[in-house]
Amino acid sequence: MSDPITIIVIGIVVLLALSAFFSGSETALTGASRPRMHQLESEGNRRAGTVNFLHARQERLIGGILIGNNIVNILASALATSMMITLFGDAGVAYATIAMTTLVLIFAEVLPKTYAIRHADDVALTVARPIRLVVTLLSPLSRAIEAVVGLLLRLTGEKLSAEAHATREQELRGAIRLHADTNTVAAHEGQMLGGVMDLDDVEVGEIMTHRTDVQMVDTALSASEIVTRVLDCPYTRVPLYEDNPDNIVGVLHAKALLRDVQSHEGYIDEIDIRAVATKPWFVPESTDSLRQLHEFRDRREHFALVVDEYGALQGVVTLEDIIEEIVGEIDDEHDIPVPGMRRQPDGTYIVDGRVTIRDLNREFDWNLSDDEASTIAGLVLHEARFIPEEGQSFDIEGLKIDILRRSGNQLRSLRIIQRPSDTEPDAEPSPAS
Repeated sequence: MSDPITIIVIGIVVLLALSAFFSGSETALTGASRPRMHQLESEGNRRAGTVNFLHARQERLIGGILIGNNIVNILASALATSMMITLFGDAGVAYATIAMTTLVLIFAEVLPKTYAIRHADDVALTVARPIRLVVTLLSPLSRAIEAVVGLLLRLTGEKLSAEAHATREQELRGAIRLHADTNTVAAHEGQMLGGVMDLDDVEVGEIMTHRTDVQMVDTALSASEIVTRVLDCPYTRVPLYEDNPDNIVGVLHAKALLRDVQSHEGYIDEIDIRAVATKPWFVPESTDSLRQLHEFRDRREHFALVVDEYGALQGVVTLEDIIEEIVGEIDDEHDIPVPGMRRQPDGTYIVDGRVTIRDLNREFDWNLSDDEASTIAGLVLHEARFIPEEGQSFDIEGLKIDILRRSGNQLRSLRIIQRPSDTEPDAEPSPAS
């Protein structure tokens, strides 16, 4: 009797080891870092390629592992029950249940899964090939189970694709934030990665240079006057208009213009300015920045004119504007310093009305809403519902905003005072004076 029992015990141990293998493999393969696996595969690691292959077929992977795990667990329990009944009679059923539950829980579930969680990447690389073989062998049964599960999910109206996409984006944003919290360098990297992910939510109308700040030249001017204007302008590309600034007929590139000046050997007035200018490119202000970035790349352009739904010129957007959404403000030796954000000795901020809300949030770690307005002046106008006078103050989202200077209907200069963090912001903007 002892020989059959010994064989059964050895069989149970082997089956428990297989159960531990399946349990640990499931945890490791589902918990392994996908970015790292893709990087390792790109470096030529074939085991990482197998992990990615299994990731891409996750339903079949889980199905194959669960089928294998259930087979070995059921078989081990059956052997244990048979052995215990032989040894102890009917009471052996209870003994087998207690013993197998304890053994499976400790050695086939908790222990292998805990180890796999702590070493997910290494374990995944180790078990990838044997698990792929198991998944292949159990593929027919796994496909049948997938079909049944898919039918049940469709009957319950489950929508997986949209939820999975949102979950992946949240996971990526969370990983970026965790990385950004490690040190100062990582914080800057986190800001850039977050900027990349936000591009498709930022319209070009929010980051463009408004038409009131765009320097343009009139075709009615003489060629020499236009050359002088372009040379005095700090920008490489200058819009060219005819009759009125809304009628843009071309874009002058300073380098192309100077090349034409050189070819005329000093006879500047003989230059055909319209021939030198390139065709203007107009884009809707509702275009998202990510799409515009791709358009700049595909067209090999750096400059576009922004129009509203009626075709009226609103401003210009450049490749640099979009890049600044990722890396922050970029200034070169030709940029004109625009009054922006200045901290005062008393802790308040003097802010130009044209400064964007996104820049303020990025600079001061605020959470001002930019859903209804792109600039701080626009936010005040939206919340106030009228055009404020100089000297008026408003409480908006925990900030006290004073109107310092107004030009026509435009709010040019504002003072911002940050309320103490324990002060609740007013539900609606209210004049403080």
